[in-house]
Amino acid sequence: MPSHVQHLARTTRSFRRFRENFPVTRDLMTQWVDNARVTASRCNLQPLKYHLVTDKQECAQVFSTCVWARYLSDWDGPKEGERPTGYIILCNDTTLSSSNLSHFDAGIAAQTIMLASVEEGFGGCMIMSFAKDKLKEELSIPEHLDPLLVLALGRPIEDVRMVDMEDGSVEYYRDENQTHFVPKRSLEEILF
Repeated sequence: MPSHVQHLARTTRSFRRFRENFPVTRDLMTQWVDNARVTASRCNLQPLKYHLVTDKQECAQVFSTCVWARYLSDWDGPKEGERPTGYIILCNDTTLSSSNLSHFDAGIAAQTIMLASVEEGFGGCMIMSFAKDKLKEELSIPEHLDPLLVLALGRPIEDVRMVDMEDGSVEYYRDENQTHFVPKRSLEEILF
């Protein structure tokens, strides 16, 4: 029987389509951020600040700044009715850390949030391709906070499956049924 961590690691995928009629709540996202708050931080600086978005209009503003699914060049992102119902914007507080090393903290925090979201029946996608200046303007993010990552969240409607990598290709893809396939390197390939 797989451990709880093993199960979460295998079911926490990048989901890009959601049930908009089943919104994620601010209370749940606050709990997920609280889990991230107590994780490891480089030099214990704890430079991350989080902006939670659940308002429909703000969600639309965040959505407009994001680039969706790099390898799916013929897809512009989720259509209306399938868009995220919440976002968490992870920002580096430059008054606490001016270093680009805050990306390490952001990765730890983001994965912690994603694992917690899946445990609650939700899921999301970590987005690093977004129009930072537009996002800061749309959400009135203070100058000293530098957005590092956007977490798009909601109740997934996608079937996302891991598959063995073939011919060294890391590109994810979808079939005619919109099943999303994510190639993974084998354990033997990554151990040395």
